[in-house]
Amino acid sequence: MENLENTTLQTKKTFWQKIKNPLFFTLGFLPVIIVAVIFTCLYTFDLYPPEILEEAIATVGSKTVVILISAIQSVGMICLATFFGYIVAKKLGLLPSIKKDGKIIVFEKKAVCITCIVSVVCGILLSLDYWTFGAVIPQIRQADAVGLSFVSLVSSLLYGGICEELLLRLFVLSLFAFIIWKIFFRKSITSEKNEVPKIVFLIANIVASLLFAAGHLPATQITFGITPLILFRCFLYNGGMGFFFGWLYIKYGLQYSMLSHALVHIVSKLIWLIFV
Repeated sequence: MENLENTTLQTKKTFWQKIKNPLFFTLGFLPVIIVAVIFTCLYTFDLYPPEILEEAIATVGSKTVVILISAIQSVGMICLATFFGYIVAKKLGLLPSIKKDGKIIVFEKKAVCITCIVSVVCGILLSLDYWTFGAVIPQIRQADAVGLSFVSLVSSLLYGGICEELLLRLFVLSLFAFIIWKIFFRKSITSEKNEVPKIVFLIANIVASLLFAAGHLPATQITFGITPLILFRCFLYNGGMGFFFGWLYIKYGLQYSMLSHALVHIVSKLIWLIFV
């Protein structure tokens, strides 16, 4: 009986040790996730055609309830992705530098400089959307104008910079890398080094980038409709930027992809604010 109790206690301790770090990691981001999701819901509803919003309100009763339901679903999804993403990323050696030298997240000077320089360039390229695709698709300029609001800025920085990186890089990219590694590169697993081949991360980054772009299609369809040009624009910007964020995640860590994602939005919106 005593042996059974000791075994049960040891099992509970082992289980807690396994979930403790991913749980605390997820809870650390929870307040930011909640704020980001709320602001994103508010911003998204400003872009939706009135008839779609009216239909949703008629179904559940009020705009507040619509926002609440959307927010609860999104927060739950992002938290689950963060929790399991942490576990998978740890197996791949892709975890961000946390709890090192008494600091929660560590930034290295060289990596920060590279991230900032390339992010500014990407932000400038993204800002050109107003004068390139916006010149032939009028709805884009209207959406860019709405994107200069305070609600949009908070949504871009927190949801784009934090939540989308937790979803697409920490979880999706890591998961695909883990699956590809285990299925197609078994020899590297049994080798002495047990390292993940670089090609695995490259393939996973491409897949995650395409999914990142595809994930914007529902909102794109509601806002602009779907045409070949709209599809090209969606995958060009979102897929291209997503690949760059994934490269930063793989090479330097999650904190750099988050920093870059936020900076790209800051630079593009600042240019629109000045010149539009």
